[in-house]
Amino acid sequence: MRDLSALSRLAPRLKGGVVAASLLLVSGCMVGPDFEAPDAPRVSGYLPEGTPRPTTSADVHGGRSQVFLRGRDLPGEWWRVFRNKQIDAFVAEAIRNHPDIAAAQAALRAARENALAGEGSLFPQVSANGSATRQVTSLASQGESGNTSPYNLYNASVSVSYVLDVWGGTRRNVEALEAMADYQRFQLEATYLSLTANVVTAAITDASLRAQIEATNDIIKSEQEQLKLVQRQFELGAVAQSDVLSQQSNLAQTQATLPPLQKQLAQQRNQLMAYLGRLPSEDRGEHVTLASLTLPRDLPVSVPSALVRQRPDIGAAEASLHKATATVGVNVANMLPQVQLTGSYGRAGLTPDSLFSPGTAAWSIAGSVAQTVFDGGTLYHDKESAIASNEQALAQYKSTVITAFRDVADSLRAIEADASTLKAQLAYEKAAQESVKISRTQYLAGAVTYPSVLTAEQNFQQAVVARVKAQAARFTDTAALFQALGGGWWNRVDQTAQAEPRTNAGYFQDH
Repeated sequence: MRDLSALSRLAPRLKGGVVAASLLLVSGCMVGPDFEAPDAPRVSGYLPEGTPRPTTSADVHGGRSQVFLRGRDLPGEWWRVFRNKQIDAFVAEAIRNHPDIAAAQAALRAARENALAGEGSLFPQVSANGSATRQVTSLASQGESGNTSPYNLYNASVSVSYVLDVWGGTRRNVEALEAMADYQRFQLEATYLSLTANVVTAAITDASLRAQIEATNDIIKSEQEQLKLVQRQFELGAVAQSDVLSQQSNLAQTQATLPPLQKQLAQQRNQLMAYLGRLPSEDRGEHVTLASLTLPRDLPVSVPSALVRQRPDIGAAEASLHKATATVGVNVANMLPQVQLTGSYGRAGLTPDSLFSPGTAAWSIAGSVAQTVFDGGTLYHDKESAIASNEQALAQYKSTVITAFRDVADSLRAIEADASTLKAQLAYEKAAQESVKISRTQYLAGAVTYPSVLTAEQNFQQAVVARVKAQAARFTDTAALFQALGGGWWNRVDQTAQAEPRTNAGYFQDH
């Protein structure tokens, strides 16, 4: 253990039997439960039927079939599966600039510094004291009158105090602090995972909105041409004015769908800039298009037993459980007798040179045992509170695991369903487009009324936008699966020097 090895290194530097005795006691029992990581759920898959079959395909960009590969490891830079340099650049900028990353790095360093500070309690506390006094002493205490002549008195001493960790309470406290450092380590990975997934999703949503706006503009252009045609027919007396008004109304209705899309795009850009660590005014216009994205064919699916080691939120929950378990031991140890050793060695003299003269030395060695006899139940209920907190942490850990498995199952279902949705939407769009052509031809031939044309145009407009959304969903579903599986953080290095304890900083340096 780190505490025993640290004491062993220090032992040769100290005199006397204090450390030797303390090592014997420290190597003894540690009260409280020993932490054991909970077992992974004993299931073979995420869905009742096991690993899903390959998805259906559609003859459109982003419509390829995807295959689920059970047990395949995730790449560290999972966003590169889309083979888009702009997404790669967005993610790199977000990691470099977003303050949440810097905050997570600093939080990890703070937790590690706290753990190292806690380890200091395993060592004897040594303090040095020195004083110089000029004084005059009254002779009244000796039954005489007057004062002595002024004189100088010099003192120099070293004091040693050591609370023996007989019951392991100090070691349990260090264990709890190290568990908190593990918690912050997983929080750092969770921050990276959330940020990278948000950047990718925001970039894809941005591309989707741009495609929807482009499709809407194309429809508006087509309806404007149709309006001109109907107006010419009206001027020739071939159609009624109501048909012109109906087409104008349809055009206006389509145009009205454009501003909400533009508003969504503007807000999405602001959100993307925030993920990149920029202000909205610093938007330089870089963006992704759906056509520039590649939908990966092979999708890794971790085995369930591996998921509990891959998800940062599960790791953080396990670290919290570890801390709660160690805290029980701390509180149990506080209820037991506390043993303390103290010692001091010093010299006193009338001049600095005389401090080392014979007869000027003074020393003491003492040991004490303290046991709380009555505290109104404080220590007992502190212990019971720690036990309840440990039970709470275990329940929260189990809840986190259930949520993680649900996230993976949701992602798998979404990939399956949205692949089928895109295929159906593409068929619907083609049918709606053909319906527009037929209805317009029949209208010109006098076979149908103009409302039939309007209905066909509205259906086509909705079909185009729905198909674009379905295309984007294939990419966002893929990103969601990588996020649900943990994002491959174990295959990259996210910690920087900002997360490491400062061992070479000036002792009193404050920044």
